[in-house]
Amino acid sequence: MIRELNKDEELPLELLLSADPSEKLVREYVSRGKCFIMNHNEIIVGTYVLIPTRPETVEIVNVAVNEEYHGQGYGKQLVLHAIETAKREGYKTIEIGTGNSGVVQLALYQKCGFRMTSIDRDFFVRHYDEPIFENGIQVIDMVRLSQDL
Repeated sequence: MIRELNKDEELPLELLLSADPSEKLVREYVSRGKCFIMNHNEIIVGTYVLIPTRPETVEIVNVAVNEEYHGQGYGKQLVLHAIETAKREGYKTIEIGTGNSGVVQLALYQKCGFRMTSIDRDFFVRHYDEPIFENGIQVIDMVRLSQDL
């Protein structure tokens, strides 16, 4: 089951930080958007955050699945839920970004209907104090994807 996190509930910070290592950035964008959680047997196994960015445009800024549950389709369920939520709320475009080395994420987002639109060069160098590595590659650029709703 996926539902919006209530304002009085504790933020699944550890899970969010598994997808974005900057607590400052995570707290900042969560405050501007809506955080959704996925429960399985009373355990939070996944989360995502949706924030409005421009008129009629919303962005998924964090998709995280507990490592024990990787490879079981939960990430895809979260992304598809975000798309349906955006449609229901009247948005016309949904966007998402991932690091240049996020091959699993890029494949997932494209399977969910997203298409690459741009590259934000040096995004992770500008916004993070420490280098981030994924799949043995330094994450430097943000690959931006979007889809019309």
